[in-house]
Amino acid sequence: MSDIPVLVETTRGAMVESRHHGSAVVCDAKGRVVMAWGDPHAPIYARSALKPLQALPLVASGAADAFGLGPAELALACASHHGEPVHVERVRNWLGRAGLSERDLECGAHRPTDVAAADALVRAGEAPTALHNNCSGKHAGFLTTARHMGEPTRGYIAPDHPAQLRVIAAVETMSGLDLSRAPRGTDGCGIPVVAIPLAGLARAMARMADPQDVPPALAAASQRLLAAMAAEPLMVSGSTGFATALLRAAGPEVCAKPGAEGVYAAALRQQKLGLALKIEDGAGRASEVALAAILMRLGALDQAAIAALGERTRPPVRNVAGVVVGEIRPTAALATRSRRTGTGL
Repeated sequence: MSDIPVLVETTRGAMVESRHHGSAVVCDAKGRVVMAWGDPHAPIYARSALKPLQALPLVASGAADAFGLGPAELALACASHHGEPVHVERVRNWLGRAGLSERDLECGAHRPTDVAAADALVRAGEAPTALHNNCSGKHAGFLTTARHMGEPTRGYIAPDHPAQLRVIAAVETMSGLDLSRAPRGTDGCGIPVVAIPLAGLARAMARMADPQDVPPALAAASQRLLAAMAAEPLMVSGSTGFATALLRAAGPEVCAKPGAEGVYAAALRQQKLGLALKIEDGAGRASEVALAAILMRLGALDQAAIAALGERTRPPVRNVAGVVVGEIRPTAALATRSRRTGTGL
């Protein structure tokens, strides 16, 4: 941990109350490290930050076109949505178009992360379903691709199901890495997770932004998915989500996706770069602040975007009465302790 800098700190009054260590890296499509903090080659579980890459087979296989999926559905395939009615109904209709239903989803059910949507379910006396799961769009993508390819839809979350094998193949192609011996586990929604170095994740995102050396089907899929995320920010997260606010503020230049346990990944389309970061203690509040600070350092957010994000780049800490008692802020490490290595993977 001594080699992993504190990227974000939380204050209360005159004292720093919490410190969030983390690593981050910015790469180009060749895998050259442009900027790095901490250990850019540390293996991580990217969790939901990997969703834009996991959605590539949905488009590259022809399944998206076969079932008439538009930008909203493609954005949902990349999403960690908040279970609002607009998300639930869109996924329900999408599954119906493919001859499927919520009963085919194997992601499990949880309460909407949107407070208003969760309260509405309670008032209606209804229980959440798998459609409310923040990963239901991604799972709809797996099911749709399996249906298109004539594969069994039951058990699509198993590591040896073709849907998951296609995902691993796409991630390996985009990152330029052999992940066959990488550590593996199970994600919160039941699908396999495979460890990937931060720099590999950043390179994969850079190749989505700059897919010149990517196989044509994956290159076209990359562009369509990033365009869908930019066009439908509400589908990617939710009404109150940081990712939605960032997509709205930055426009098509920055397509960013959070993952559980303090992970964030982003594709910078104009600069043709990829970014990946991991907060060691898993704090999402710190990953958002670190991401915003790095994007500002890279010049990926103009003054209008920064103004639109407002206090979310440096959120205040409020007590129960709403009084500001501290803040969550990037540290000097993000401004002064990066390295430009120029080295590849």
